[in-house]
Amino acid sequence: MKRRRRDRSSTAGARRRGPAPSLTAVARASVAWAAFALATPALVGGCSPAVAADEREAIVLAGPAPFEVKARSEWPTAAWPRARPEEVGLDPEALARLEDYLFARHGDDVDRRGQRTNAFVLIKDGKLVAERYARGYTAETPLLTWSVSKSIGGTLVGLAVADGKLDVNDPIGKHYPPADRDGVREIRVVDLLRMSSGLDWNETYETSPIFSSVMAMLYTAGRDDMAAYVASHDLAVPPGTRWSYSSGDSNLLSGVVRGAIGDEAYAEFPWRRLFDKIGMRSAVLERDKAGTYVTSSYLYASAQDLARWAFLYLNDGVWEGERLLPEGWVAFTLTMAPSYYDTALTPGTMDDNPGAQVYLNLGDPKRDVPAPWPMAPADTFAAQGHWGKSIFVFPGLDMIAVRLGDDRRYACDIPGNEDRCEPDRTKAYSKPYYLELLMAAVKR
Repeated sequence: MKRRRRDRSSTAGARRRGPAPSLTAVARASVAWAAFALATPALVGGCSPAVAADEREAIVLAGPAPFEVKARSEWPTAAWPRARPEEVGLDPEALARLEDYLFARHGDDVDRRGQRTNAFVLIKDGKLVAERYARGYTAETPLLTWSVSKSIGGTLVGLAVADGKLDVNDPIGKHYPPADRDGVREIRVVDLLRMSSGLDWNETYETSPIFSSVMAMLYTAGRDDMAAYVASHDLAVPPGTRWSYSSGDSNLLSGVVRGAIGDEAYAEFPWRRLFDKIGMRSAVLERDKAGTYVTSSYLYASAQDLARWAFLYLNDGVWEGERLLPEGWVAFTLTMAPSYYDTALTPGTMDDNPGAQVYLNLGDPKRDVPAPWPMAPADTFAAQGHWGKSIFVFPGLDMIAVRLGDDRRYACDIPGNEDRCEPDRTKAYSKPYYLELLMAAVKR
């Protein structure tokens, strides 16, 4: 099938509002920055930070995935094997209730309220057991994924590491010249992967467009060269000391990958090393005007193809017997960003357990922060995007659930959404309710 690619910079989007630091977070950041500034009194004038990127503790990629990897006799490169729900231990009636919820209509395409699921795919034991589409979409339709793109972008980094072009401990200035300046060059690849760059960045959307860094990057001042726009920001705190949701980190990461592998190889890299290998034939990945892939937001793919990405991770980065991702990459990806534990959380960020461009289900017992999805197993992880887009992966259940929506009004049980939500969670998208219904279909 002919590859489809779109090169445009006018379409944009992202997952949702990022964290707004509390006074505690600001205080912690101020202390860290004060120590940083004292160590580097002429930072603004041109001194490097006292702790350079290559002097911090190095990340070592090693070991198996943190879950049992199943032996496979079938692979979905050409097509997903299929099975009936009851053949893989799922309750068909419970699945029917889930689909009824996901595809119920409580609004119209004018007011854009109510449940707005466009695609749902469920994989169990390596087999497709349920799928459904709405609004004219089909199994072949590449749908915009918004910030689910970040997780695929993180995978491209892993592939560059596997090729020996990049190391997660590298300072980004080594590969990306616009970032080779005082302070910013000390950001490591791992800092970007974990959204811990320390850059002064405001991830707000419709609620604060004038002051939004991400809106400027995607739509106005930065849209022609998004990675360079992000690299032009100064540090707010030392790299690696604070977690802050950032589409900027993701697009700067894309620029680093481009610099590491070179322009000629970069053009075909996502297809040659990932999409073609695992059968993601629907994939469309847009570039900005400078030619850098916009991995914060602009991947289009079918629900079945997004499940293929998840299946790669379920198999510890191995596909049809070939190791694509480095050994230890999945374990690294599913490790909580250390800076998360030192970052004050708000109601809108309580369900963000950041790994490396994915989200985990761990919580923080030391701070009495609960796991974000208590109804799901602790090993659950996810790629998530704006307006109800998600890939949930349940390793212990050998299960993948892809839901692509266009929800403009969520149920009120999603934290941080209280001012514009639907009180009845059966009449709008609720992530907790979705997961409850999905888990109810699993026969224990």
